[in-house]
This record gives sequence, structure tokens and C-alpha cells, in this order.
Amino acid sequence: MVPFLVFLAVLVVILLIVGGMYNGLVQLRVRADNAWSDIDIQLKRRHDLIPNLVETVKGYATHEKDTFENVARYRSAAMAATSADDRAQAEGQLTQALRGLLAVAEAYPELKANEQFMSLQGQLSDLEDALQNSRRYYNAVVRDLNTKIQSFPTNIIAGMFNFQQRQFFEVADPTERAVPAVKF
Repeated sequence: MVPFLVFLAVLVVILLIVGGMYNGLVQLRVRADNAWSDIDIQLKRRHDLIPNLVETVKGYATHEKDTFENVARYRSAAMAATSADDRAQAEGQLTQALRGLLAVAEAYPELKANEQFMSLQGQLSDLEDALQNSRRYYNAVVRDLNTKIQSFPTNIIAGMFNFQQRQFFEVADPTERAVPAVKF
């Protein structure tokens, strides 16, 4: 009778440990999904703001057709991207196009003084900050999830229940990592 109770106690402890590991993996997976959703929300807000910004700049800089077409093309590609890698690459291209659009705006002093443009530019700046924070949080959760999936003994549980590693949201274009030159 005593050996049976010891066996039962050991079995219960093992099940509790395995359950705890499984629940930890599930929590990280849900947090990663939630963090990805936060990025999606910020990107949607960004995609909704871009047409207003483009229209405002178009009124002043009608001969900058290529810049406007690039912004529209990269915005469409970013909205259509599905995987983390594709989304990161498309968003990088969109960021470059937006930089070009804002550079065009710099050439038009009357546009820089336009209240609507200043408001849209401020909103875009705030969105970029929020997006950066969302990406940072997502990458931190992905780091924790991937670490758990690869660490012993959790890797056994992760393999048994088919937990997959996630991709980090990274900047694909090395020019985006470069420090911008500021000239006065």
C-alpha cells in the first residue's frame, strides 16, 4: 500500500510539473499573439493615416508623382503581407517611402507651415513611437517563448504539443539601421 501511495504522489508531482510547463508555454503563445495583434492595430492606424498625409502633400507638390506612387505601392504591399518576415520587409519599404514623402515636404516651406500637415506629421510620429514600442514588446515575448521552447525540459513538452518558434519582427533593410544625417 505504501509503495502505491509513493508512486501516486510522484505521478501527481510529475503531472503538476508537466502541466505547469505546458501552461507557461500557452501563456507565452497567447502573449505573442496579443503582441502581434498590437502591432497590427498600430500598422492599421498608420495605413489609415498615410492617404491623408499623401493628399495633403500632393496639394503642394504636384510634380512629385513617383514619391506618391511609391508610398501607395508600399502601403498596399504592407497591408497584404501575412507572415512576420513579409510584414517586416514591406513595412521597411513603406518606412523608406514615407521618409521620401517627408523629404519632399521639407522642400515646401508653405507646406511645413500648414496646420493640417503639421497635425498629420505629429500623428505619424506618435504612431511610429507606438509601433516601435509594440515591436519591442512583441520581440521580447517571442524571445521568451523561443527560449522556453528550446530549453530543457520544457523543450520536451513543447515538442509533444507542437509549439513552434516565432520569428522576430526585424528590420530587413540595413539602410534603416543607419543613423540619419542631420544637416543645419
